[in-house]
Amino acid sequence: MPAQEYTIGLFALMGVAVIFAGVSKGGFGSGAAFASASILALVMEPAQALAIMLPLLMLIDLVTLRPFWRQWSWPDARLLVAGALPGVLLGVWLFQRADADVLRLLIGVISLAFVVWQFSLRAGWITLRTTPMPRWGSGVAGFVAGFTSFVSHAGGPAAAVYLLAKGLGKTQFQATTVLVFGLINLAKVVPYATLGLFTADTLRVDLWLMPFALLGAWLGVKAHFLVSERAFFALTYILLTLTGIKLVWDGLT
Repeated sequence: MPAQEYTIGLFALMGVAVIFAGVSKGGFGSGAAFASASILALVMEPAQALAIMLPLLMLIDLVTLRPFWRQWSWPDARLLVAGALPGVLLGVWLFQRADADVLRLLIGVISLAFVVWQFSLRAGWITLRTTPMPRWGSGVAGFVAGFTSFVSHAGGPAAAVYLLAKGLGKTQFQATTVLVFGLINLAKVVPYATLGLFTADTLRVDLWLMPFALLGAWLGVKAHFLVSERAFFALTYILLTLTGIKLVWDGLT
């Protein structure tokens, strides 16, 4: 899309989308941050939307690391990132060769099933003895998060399913999510550049949108510390539901 086609209305839409990503990543575990790239993909080429969002997501990762510094679960983060790297490599290989709709559909169904399962447990409809997810579960979740993050910035649901099952506290969950996707996004830079996704035009747009990313991250961090743990996880399940529905819809259509 030529630079002169970035109208005031389009710029406003991009600003709102980036603020939304900042709030989600800065305060609520990244569950719906990928929707920003989806919004941009409605008005421009999907590859261009992905290229614009990656530097902004990395900026949000950077500024939100400090408030949660060393409050993460490093063992869980390490396992997720280790699993994500092969997923990123698969994303590189499949980016221009295959359709990611089947995987979007799968992750959407898993996200929705997880929310239903958690709600059923809390409502007392089923009683299960919950145990931590096995070690191999982190590899699967990380792999899916790495792949879906590469092709659509939609890695949040897979990581959230694993981390929420670990029973982490609100702040530790958020801190671990910030760290995990900060590292995954860093791993995506060279492949994106190699595929030619970054251009002078996309980087120029990123400069325009940086203030919106910083504002969204600040709002997200403030909201995280002002919202109770119960409300936080309720909101997380809502975000997972919305994310799952969006992924299922994208996969089917």
